[in-house]
Amino acid sequence: MAITAAMVKELREMSGAGMMDCKKALTATEGDMDKALEFLREKGLATAQKKASRIAAEGIVMLKVAENGKKAVAVEVNAETDFVAKNEKFQGYVAQVAEQALDTAAADIDAFLAETWKFDTTKTVNEALAGQIAVIGENMKIRRFQQVAEENGFVASYTHMGGKIGVLVDVETDVVNEAVEEMAKNLAMQITAMKPQYTDRSEVSADYIAHEEEILLAQIKNDPKESQKPEKVIQGMIKGRINKELKEICLLDQVYVKAEDGKQTVGNYVAEVAKANGAKITVKGFVRFETGEGLEKKSEDFAAEVAKQMAGN
Repeated sequence: MAITAAMVKELREMSGAGMMDCKKALTATEGDMDKALEFLREKGLATAQKKASRIAAEGIVMLKVAENGKKAVAVEVNAETDFVAKNEKFQGYVAQVAEQALDTAAADIDAFLAETWKFDTTKTVNEALAGQIAVIGENMKIRRFQQVAEENGFVASYTHMGGKIGVLVDVETDVVNEAVEEMAKNLAMQITAMKPQYTDRSEVSADYIAHEEEILLAQIKNDPKESQKPEKVIQGMIKGRINKELKEICLLDQVYVKAEDGKQTVGNYVAEVAKANGAKITVKGFVRFETGEGLEKKSEDFAAEVAKQMAGN
């Protein structure tokens, strides 16, 4: 297939590799973006990072926490423009969506949209959404929601930049006081800033590790110097690099951003707080929603639009 400049540009933004390397990768993989990224990684020309999410769509992430703190929900509702996203009417509507989602039994968005709207029982959630679209005058979408419940502790929450990012943290603990609550908020801020993919290493699948090992082995084999090293040394290098990656993507293995020595891990910070408060604390999971994550915003080329209209006249 023909490799376009737009495809090369997209792969370059995803990988950080040079333009010619991106074109070569796309040509070798017949334009398959994911395979091209793998190709670059194997050649050592791209980072180990997975396909980057493009934060483009407008809207807001809103969190709703039950009064007893044992249940919470994160919802994302998208709109076409930032102007509407900041509108009080839109934000009021999203607050209602969050309240609905806090108690919903729906397992997915389709089921959620089909249920009765608690603020007007003559409508479904989807029908209420259609009504808001008509009033606000922009296309809107309830994109996703996720509940977190913790009977043996509490759910901590943190909203960043007025709803750009929302984080919930599931904390199991036998002691709930200001110090433990502050720790949980600090973890939510850590998750906001450092974007971990997992809570701890137990959540990382064997398939993921095996795949990363394959990529690292291919990188080493493509390096004239490293490929000449003994097999035992190569396996040690792979293990070391996997360990380094896990320290970046697993929350409890990350360096705690507020650590005074710049070395303390999040896991050690949690253990320190637990010991100081005579508590048993387990971070069981988290939810991190970022507005527009993985969505592309429609790009409008006004010059091209004017030229198109003129050509049609």
